[in-house]
Amino acid sequence: MRMLGLEIRDSLVTAVVLDGHGQVLARAAVEPAGDVGAAALKALDSVADKSEGSVSLGVAAIHPESSSVSVVEKALAPRYGGKFLKKGATASGTAAAVAEAWVGAAQKTGDSVFFAVADHATAGIVRNGVAVTGGHRRAPLVAWLALNPVEREDYRKTGCLEAEVAAAGIVRRLVWRIKAGDRSAVADAAGANLSRITLDQILEAARQQDGVAVSVVRETAKYLGMAAANLVAITDPEVLVLGGIMATAADLFLEQVRAELARRLPKPMVDALTVLPATLGPDAAAIGAARLAAHPSP
Repeated sequence: MRMLGLEIRDSLVTAVVLDGHGQVLARAAVEPAGDVGAAALKALDSVADKSEGSVSLGVAAIHPESSSVSVVEKALAPRYGGKFLKKGATASGTAAAVAEAWVGAAQKTGDSVFFAVADHATAGIVRNGVAVTGGHRRAPLVAWLALNPVEREDYRKTGCLEAEVAAAGIVRRLVWRIKAGDRSAVADAAGANLSRITLDQILEAARQQDGVAVSVVRETAKYLGMAAANLVAITDPEVLVLGGIMATAADLFLEQVRAELARRLPKPMVDALTVLPATLGPDAAAIGAARLAAHPSP
């Protein structure tokens, strides 16, 4: 049996074909270039030679209720309707949680939580082997965790956590420091155009002990640890899987997040918790979407 999975992000559509054991047989990533429906079809066409005999197609998206998802579903319906597109799109965090519980870091674990930060903040909960999505399939909307009593316009648009720790938020906080008079090699490299600064530049500068970059990374890790502690306190999982920059830049974040968890949770809860970096990388949500479409639980 082969399964198809698709994830819709802001600027990328990823398709995967899996065998019945969760092995990725083929993968394709396409930038939408203005037409996300056409990009989805192109991504699926790119893996078509490995998808013969597929029994399902699952779709995941950062924002499952967005217009982009509607466009993709409309584009796919003539070819993949009926037995394929099932139950609409799943939130990317939930799909990634399912994937990590099935063939990733949380295998053979009944209760696990996935938490990741990259361009967005996402999370997913697996309880007794089943994805938990809430009454309206929006849970856990981790981007909107309120971790700062200050009210800001960006908090109202994307949520407090995402505004602080997603890629744009990290860059924004470093730029604010530069505009306040701090000196950083990141800003020196950007010259007069601070809009050229990227998250990767900040992370690399932190590794080189640039003071401002180190400070921004530490502040980010504190927010990440607070959010992770809230997720653990609510769900009491066996395993917490950390993805996105917490996995790809584990040298900067993993131990700091663990330390923050220890400061903010009861010791028995911390002692019983296993914290692991995610293992499936950027394909996790597409893998989980494929699994959810073919099976009701991981």
